[in-house]
Amino acid sequence: MRRILRDLLIEIGHTRAEEAQSAEQAWQKLQDQHFDFVISDITMAHLDAFGLLNRMQMAKEFGHIPVLVVSAQARRADIILATQRGAAGFIVKPFTRATLERKIALALSHTARARAQKHAASPTP
Repeated sequence: MRRILRDLLIEIGHTRAEEAQSAEQAWQKLQDQHFDFVISDITMAHLDAFGLLNRMQMAKEFGHIPVLVVSAQARRADIILATQRGAAGFIVKPFTRATLERKIALALSHTARARAQKHAASPTP
C-alpha cells in the first residue's frame, strides 16, 4: 500500500514523496527533511498514527504540518480521535486518486488559511 500511495502522490505532482515503514522511521525523516504534509496509516508497529500526531503536535517545528490519517475502517471513534489529535483529514481505504487529491488540497488549504489568520492576528511592531 505504501508504494501504491507513493506512486499516486508522484502522479498527482508531489514528486518528493517519501515512504516510511514505521512511525518511528517517519519521525526520523521529519527531523531530517522538510515535508508539506504527512500521510500516516492508522496502524503501524510500535507507534501508531495517534502517537505520531502527538509527537508532531508537541514539537513546535512539526505542529503546523498537516497529517492525513489512512485506515481500512471508517470507525467513528478513530475519526474523532484523529481530529482531536490534530489530523487534517481521514481517508478510508480503498480510495481513489481523486479522493487523495481532494483530501490533500483541503488539508493544505486549511493549513495555509490557519497560517494567514495567525499572521494577521500577530501584533505588528
